[in-house]
Amino acid sequence: MNTDLPYFETRPIASIQDMLIQSARDFGKRRALTDLNKTPISEVTYEQLLYHVRIFGTALHKLGLKERSHIAVISENRVQWCIAYLAAACYNYVIVPVDRNLGKTEVLNIIHESDARAIVFSAGVSAHFETAHSSLKKVRHYIHMDIESREGDFHSMTEVMGEVSSAKIRPMPRIDSEEMSIIVFTSGSLGRAKGVMLSHKNICANLMGMVQMIRLYPEDRFLSVLPIHHTYECTCGFLCPLYKGCSIYYARSLKTILDDLQQSKATILLGVPLLFEKMYRNIRKGIREKAVTRMLVPPLTGIGKTLNKMGLENAQKKLFGSLHRKFGGHIRLFIAGGAAPDPEIAAGLRGLGFMFVQGYGLTETAPILALNRLDAFKDEAAGLPLPGVKLKIHEPGEDGVGEVIAQGDNVMLGYYKNEQTTKETFTEDGWFRTGDLGFIDDNGFLHISGRKKNVIIAANGKNVYPEELEDILNRSPYILESMVYGEATNGYTEKIAVQIVVDGEALIALAEAKKQEITREWMEKVIRREVDKVNKQVSSFKRIQNILIRENEFEKTTTKKIKRYTVSKDPTPVSTEEH
Repeated sequence: MNTDLPYFETRPIASIQDMLIQSARDFGKRRALTDLNKTPISEVTYEQLLYHVRIFGTALHKLGLKERSHIAVISENRVQWCIAYLAAACYNYVIVPVDRNLGKTEVLNIIHESDARAIVFSAGVSAHFETAHSSLKKVRHYIHMDIESREGDFHSMTEVMGEVSSAKIRPMPRIDSEEMSIIVFTSGSLGRAKGVMLSHKNICANLMGMVQMIRLYPEDRFLSVLPIHHTYECTCGFLCPLYKGCSIYYARSLKTILDDLQQSKATILLGVPLLFEKMYRNIRKGIREKAVTRMLVPPLTGIGKTLNKMGLENAQKKLFGSLHRKFGGHIRLFIAGGAAPDPEIAAGLRGLGFMFVQGYGLTETAPILALNRLDAFKDEAAGLPLPGVKLKIHEPGEDGVGEVIAQGDNVMLGYYKNEQTTKETFTEDGWFRTGDLGFIDDNGFLHISGRKKNVIIAANGKNVYPEELEDILNRSPYILESMVYGEATNGYTEKIAVQIVVDGEALIALAEAKKQEITREWMEKVIRREVDKVNKQVSSFKRIQNILIRENEFEKTTTKKIKRYTVSKDPTPVSTEEH
């Protein structure tokens, strides 16, 4: 594979302020942001976006918030969130994006730990702050996105912006691109929140690197479905499109994605692997239900893959035209991040004419470290390093696998008020420790094996990476999700165990096809058979010995990663059996 490919040209930017000013100048009348839900400010062009940012930045100053004050922003994805974020960035405040799906206690704790002086929020989370004054003593201003005028201690975002006349807009201050500008709180291995400090330089390095590897056009339309507080969506699905003059549409909900794709005529969709996996499974389910189509699709998919290799993507779209119309008819690219997608899903979607790439990164790296390209990709790999990013494998074992460490302008400043953890996260010579294990192949592609802290030590002393087994297990139509882990033995080794959530719909369909009564014993037999298939595919020391079928799905983060630290490793077994 030829990976020695030229990078796309892009304009240099030194700060988010710099990016927004340039984009307003270059793409002024083009649509920038649109809410598909009705909101007080539901649509703006690039010129209007800059105007609203200048108005709100001035309003924040009028409220008495001095430069470098910390401002928390918490709401669903919407235009006003973007205005608040950009105003804070452009007027030299420190932004604290907060996950709106956290519980009240977690939200208040993050706002307290972040030293926020103001909170900008929507009606969906306003209840968190109605009686929070005693616990949030540092907060001076509560700015509500949805009320029209002041109510008690709550300012109205609309009202404070309306009080700023065009003649009294405050000039944007100079930005020190190396200073902390953003604090993003991310859960640690034990669930404790850590505040990742990012600068304008970190973010801009990532923006410039990404668009050198994947070409974006002003005609591109993004449908935003992932939580915007998360660095993946914020950098890749919000700031990056604005940098290149694209249009962004904010979906109404995850349940309305297909309708929202139709309405927005989106060309690009960012998602986590679970989203694309559900899409692909639904496509395959629809195919299975049509006997004639079922016979035709495998050879047609093969033809589609051949056309793709020949660079004839438009021919693929015509071949599967009705399917593409269901997704709005304009999708040119799916981008997966947040976790490793199943290579079979990636190849399957590509065979149906949907271009698909994945990337890899962490909040601490703003976030992208590696990215596949449309002209150079491997579905089983995390990607090639971004321009300006250095990756290497620290202390690799016999198999070449070791901890992935990184250097680059996108690497965080450290953890907020946590010097000890910051020190532990960097090597003595300044490389950032990702905590992920992986290797780099002969073509320069990074491959991720799993998290360092999740590694299981097998009976022969070798490392077993749970994620590798989970990827194979989750390909079963009868397994919705799984978590592989080590059960302690008397020695230094561990038994390999798995907790599984079954796919109820698939089991019901199987039972109906076989005219089988659904019993606990039958369900366990089906799952044991699926695990046996996996065990036959892997080395003997990787084989799963104990199985436990869960009654409930795993607790997950907002990017759909299992919160492994919340899962009991010694629950009352529903089904355990050694193989």
